[in-house]
Amino acid sequence: MGFVLTLPPTRMGVLFPAVLSLGLLVNAPSEAEPYEIAVLRGLDKVTARVSTIEAPVGETVRFGSLEIVARTCDKTPPEERPEAAAFVDIWETKPGGTATSLFRGWMFASSPAVSAMDHAVYDVWVLDCANSDSTAKSSASETKSE
Repeated sequence: MGFVLTLPPTRMGVLFPAVLSLGLLVNAPSEAEPYEIAVLRGLDKVTARVSTIEAPVGETVRFGSLEIVARTCDKTPPEERPEAAAFVDIWETKPGGTATSLFRGWMFASSPAVSAMDHAVYDVWVLDCANSDSTAKSSASETKSE
């Protein structure tokens, strides 16, 4: 019976000789995979309406007076600890046509309170990352079940 030891890449060089001398199997963590769509959740605090927002990477989507652009969306492979992260830009557009930057940064699905966009009227946080073929399949299955 073998043991699996997962180490961060920065520690591998220091501990690798010791791990080999113990005869342990080393399983280095894998990289997160890029996805095409950031799946976000938006809350309108005035109406108490919660919406799921599918934001294709690089495209602008609207939620109320907000404009949201997902720059990238990465998700760990299924065999790793679940984590989805998206780098998002969010602006608020005023009736006069001026846009104000509200949020620019990473949002993590496992820590929505730490990385969510907080606003007087809207909250936005990341739920997941998806590819266009998987969202089409999930939309079709939701339509059939209704």
